[in-house]
Amino acid sequence: MKKICIIGGSGTGKTTLAENLGKQLNLPVYHIDGIHHLDNWQIRDKRERDRIIIEKADEDKWIIDGTYHSTLQYRLDKADFIVYLDYSTIAQVKGVLGRFIKNHGKEKKEIPGCNERMNWKFFWLVVNWRKNKRNEILSKINTIDSNKIHIFKNRRQLNKWYKHKFNKKIEL
Repeated sequence: MKKICIIGGSGTGKTTLAENLGKQLNLPVYHIDGIHHLDNWQIRDKRERDRIIIEKADEDKWIIDGTYHSTLQYRLDKADFIVYLDYSTIAQVKGVLGRFIKNHGKEKKEIPGCNERMNWKFFWLVVNWRKNKRNEILSKINTIDSNKIHIFKNRRQLNKWYKHKFNKKIEL
């Protein structure tokens, strides 16, 4: 595992998993949200964002977390290990609400210069994510060697795999 692509909806724990795997495997971790957003939630130009993501994916070692579709197929093709956190809508909503309650107003480590926040637009994006995005992800995943793909339906499955693989729990 030298090139790991972690995808899934908001609130599934992509960032936490990426950080844990990065420490465990001594790999650089790149958060697409941190590439996409500049200070105070300003948005980077999409062409520049995609260029940076592709540069990172062309490196020899990496963990990239995020599901941005414009570079998803490229990252999937480059990865030697893919984690898809295919959690239910309820699990995603619980994840983002829990994160918001725990970290409201605190700077997001993976998005420097941006504090944790919640708004209705983001909330509805989360509620509708599976309905709007899941089939596209599955169609892209189906083009990849199935031996590289690891799909987890819930945190329990992910934690069981992580504990078996690394003999430790995911650090939250």
